[in-house]
Amino acid sequence: MSWGRVLTFDDPFPYQSAFRAADMELFPTAKGEFRAEVTQVELNQLWMARFHEKLPRIQTGVIKRGRKAFGFLTKANQPELYSCGRPLSPGEIHVNNFEVTHHKSGGDFSSATVSLPREELAAASVAIVGREFPDTSARQFIRPNPRLMERLLALHEMVGQMAKTTPDLFAAAEVVRALEQQLVYTLVKCLTEGTVSTTTTGTLRHDLIVARFEEFLEANPNTPLYLTEVCAAIGTAERTLRIACEEHVGMGPIRYLHLRRMHLVRRALLRADSSTTVTRIATDHGFWELGRFSVAYRQLFGEVPSVTLKR
Repeated sequence: MSWGRVLTFDDPFPYQSAFRAADMELFPTAKGEFRAEVTQVELNQLWMARFHEKLPRIQTGVIKRGRKAFGFLTKANQPELYSCGRPLSPGEIHVNNFEVTHHKSGGDFSSATVSLPREELAAASVAIVGREFPDTSARQFIRPNPRLMERLLALHEMVGQMAKTTPDLFAAAEVVRALEQQLVYTLVKCLTEGTVSTTTTGTLRHDLIVARFEEFLEANPNTPLYLTEVCAAIGTAERTLRIACEEHVGMGPIRYLHLRRMHLVRRALLRADSSTTVTRIATDHGFWELGRFSVAYRQLFGEVPSVTLKR
């Protein structure tokens, strides 16, 4: 059954589940109240979403197997969004091919996604333009004809507005079918009639390094990690890892490890029962100097750890 809905969030952890075509983790990089709104629409095969976020953040994750996902900006004048180290410009579409992807943004920005099952995209492409959209492993950015991109943006906005104001219309099969046909047609034309830019060999190498880095972090979620052992585990020199991390997440690996651990601590504090202490959770995540930890925690989240635990 097709549907549309609007969700609001004041915490990054539940917000992560709003990325339905991907498994994502999200780490705000500045202090402030987290606010996000997402408009979700599921048609027959096509999923789409519209996002607006207030805080700068790093987002990392993987696209769900079997689907092809595409992202683009919905506003021209806003903070830059970097996708795997490359700025995504207004009027461009990012083709999410890599299993591990990173997005870095400033605060107060808006973006959108569209995703289809791979076989549905292939069949639609053959029907519309006579050939399949290439399923390459290289990360791609496509700049469609401006007229086509404007049409995609307008359709996406219109369907998103329906989810906000008249969600009952998604119960009408013919309405859903017409909307999906228009969106798929316009998306395929944008993808196949645009200028394609692909990543260089050096960039691909850095993509793989950061992917191995993230896989190692995922395999050791609650273990204090140190740079020397990380580099040894993923087979990369410290300097190379530092350059790759700067490209993808806008900071070096030590700072990224610290940021990630701080957010994992906050998640643990919010989920803890009444018998758990701040000291236990902090030391479990490798923070031994509790005074410095408390100061850094307050600087990032605007409250001391004990307040988070009580909540």
